[in-house]
Amino acid sequence: MKTLKFISNHNNQKQFAGDVRKNVNAYFKKNNLSTKGNTSMYIKTFILLSIYIMPFIIILSAPIHIWIAGTMVIIMGIGEAGIGMSVMHDAAHGALSNKAWVNKLFASTMYLLGSNTFNWQIQHNIMHHTFTNIYQYDQDIETKAALRLCEHAPKKKHHRFQHIYAFFLYGMMTLSKLVTDIFQLIAYNKAGITKEQKHRPNIELLRICFLKIIYFSIIIGLPLLITSYKWWQIFIGFSILHITAGIIMSTIFQMAHVVEGAKQPTPNKHGIIETEWMVHQLLTTSDFSRNNAILNWYAGGLNFQIEHHLFPNICHIHYKHIAPIVEKTAKQYDLKYNLKPTFLSALNSHIKRLKKIGQKNNSY
Repeated sequence: MKTLKFISNHNNQKQFAGDVRKNVNAYFKKNNLSTKGNTSMYIKTFILLSIYIMPFIIILSAPIHIWIAGTMVIIMGIGEAGIGMSVMHDAAHGALSNKAWVNKLFASTMYLLGSNTFNWQIQHNIMHHTFTNIYQYDQDIETKAALRLCEHAPKKKHHRFQHIYAFFLYGMMTLSKLVTDIFQLIAYNKAGITKEQKHRPNIELLRICFLKIIYFSIIIGLPLLITSYKWWQIFIGFSILHITAGIIMSTIFQMAHVVEGAKQPTPNKHGIIETEWMVHQLLTTSDFSRNNAILNWYAGGLNFQIEHHLFPNICHIHYKHIAPIVEKTAKQYDLKYNLKPTFLSALNSHIKRLKKIGQKNNSY
């Protein structure tokens, strides 16, 4: 696996890293709090799983009109996105519970999306969180289909329209992952990454294929077997489910990294990012809509991306409380804290950033 070094000669950056850890730790110590989830987190987990599972049970068991079934599918998509952002994400970081088996169990809710936890651990926990917003290291900003997400990536003529068609492609995210997961794992196997993580490549490939079969057998096979809906109606419903979840998750993820003010640095010729690692995390992420209670509950703290990247092992339910601490510490060291005050301002900033990246080389 490729690697980089984060080295800074600025003492204030090193001091920030130490102080922000100390100040956040002091908050938990003062309030006698665990950094992991609490009862409210488990209640949320139950609710989100119910939003996804219960409509599917209704579709399978009740003779409902096709339009009502369509509504159920959209609700499932909303639940699927919530599970991905709030439950699976925290659990995969070991932040949902103090117990490893609980985190492993709820990280496995990734399979409800038809995706794979091992791939996620590599792409997200390791590559994205270590090399945030660094081209050719962070797969989250690699060019996807017709989307240029990084100013350092090759630019094509059609990219100048990407701010218009981006959200259609976002809807394809979870659908495409149903297939591309397999090719991604094959690439990890060939690169030796799977072995580096002490996993057996052939076993992982068999596991992902087996779990894909199970997923399709349940989500498509059961409606075909026990409902009166036609195959094409089931296929449309399946697509709507994933498009709904894909648009929600992709948009919220991108609004935290591909926005105005979020840096996309490159290493020097020696493979060094000339910034202290925690400062790098601060400068490549963005918070948005911190006072929106509904978004805070549903998005799993992804609108507190600065706090998440600085402290990925802290459960997201705490981010709204530690965000002012992080912001105050950053300002004490004259470091930019990138905050978009509302959802719409962050969405507008993302669209502007997409447009700028699509129109110019080295556009930031």
